[in-house]
Order: sequence, then structure tokens, then C-alpha cells
Amino acid sequence: MQNEDSLPPDPNLEAADVCRRAGDEPFIFRGESTGENLLGFWQWSSSNLLDNALRGVLAEYIVGTALNATDGVRVEWDAYDVHIPNGPRVEVKSSAYLQTWKQKAYSTISFDIAPKRTYDYETNAYSSDSLRNADVYVFCLFTHRELATADPLQLDQWEFYCINSSQLNDELGPQKRLSLSRLLTLKPRRALYPELKAAVEQAWREN
Repeated sequence: MQNEDSLPPDPNLEAADVCRRAGDEPFIFRGESTGENLLGFWQWSSSNLLDNALRGVLAEYIVGTALNATDGVRVEWDAYDVHIPNGPRVEVKSSAYLQTWKQKAYSTISFDIAPKRTYDYETNAYSSDSLRNADVYVFCLFTHRELATADPLQLDQWEFYCINSSQLNDELGPQKRLSLSRLLTLKPRRALYPELKAAVEQAWREN
């Protein structure tokens, strides 16, 4: 039997065509539903919205809804997080004072701004240079500090800071992290959720 490691590459292995799911799709075994469905998986895996990793994905979705850009499905390794048709490419970063683990103090607010090599799905390769590929960065701060009432779905518990990527490049160079205090010295456009779309567009025009 031929070893799988020695099999020649299949030229027909194209990127997957991913479609949106509804949640009622069942888990099937031998043609029969098991009684479980995709919604159950989502509830099991994605209910802890305060979790660091999931909160970051939620922040991307919140920004996407404000920009009317949540058609299709999220691409995990895309060069940026949200793209407005005929508009800016947007990178979304999140931070919060509260965490899901027991804390001795509130978390210090900082954001990842490291330039990164981007993955090209057409060539199946990473870029040689590390860049900030988006036009605008949106820093999403979950401001709430009372764990009993914290709810990331309550959008008035968030603040958003929008800044043109060129300003980050000019003033911070290859710096990898950005504290809230340093961010504020850059005079980003601060917005609450209803103002977010206008703030992103204004930051984009400042290039």
C-alpha cells in the first residue's frame, strides 16, 4: 500500500467553498440524525463571550455589524478582519478589564499591533514582509468592570478607538503592543457603537 506521505499533490485540491450555516443542521450517523445539531455545538463552544480568544472574534463581528460588512463567513487567517465594499480594510483588536479567571486586579489594557506576514490563499504561501495590511485599526475596549453585570452583547459596555494604520506606522514603527495610555496620545477617533461607522470612515480619510 502506498504511504500517504509519498502521494503526489492533487492539483484539484482547491480552497474550500464555505457557506453560512443556520444552526439547525443535524449531526448525522449512517444517514440518520443523532438528535444533536450545530446550534448545540455553538452553545457548547461559544457561550463564554468574556473568554479572551472568543471576545476578539466577537469584537470583529460587532465592528462588522456597525460597518454593514457581515455577509459571508469569517476567514481565520485573512490579512485583515473586516472590509467595507469600496471602503477601508479594517483590523480589529480587543481588550478588557475583566477576565473569566479569578483576578487579583483588573487587567492592564493593551492591544496587539505587531506587523504580520500575510497568508495568500491563491498561492498557499506567506508574504516575505511583515506589514500592517489594514487601512484602519479599530481598538475595541470592553469597559465594564462589574463581573455580575458584564455582558459583551450589551454594546454600551464597549468603547471603540479608530486610527489610520499609516499613523501607527509613522509613530510606532514595528512596535508589537500598544497600551491604552499610549493609544490615547495618538488622538484616535473615539466612538460608541452607533458612531462607529462614521469614525472608521473619518479615520480612513486621514491617510
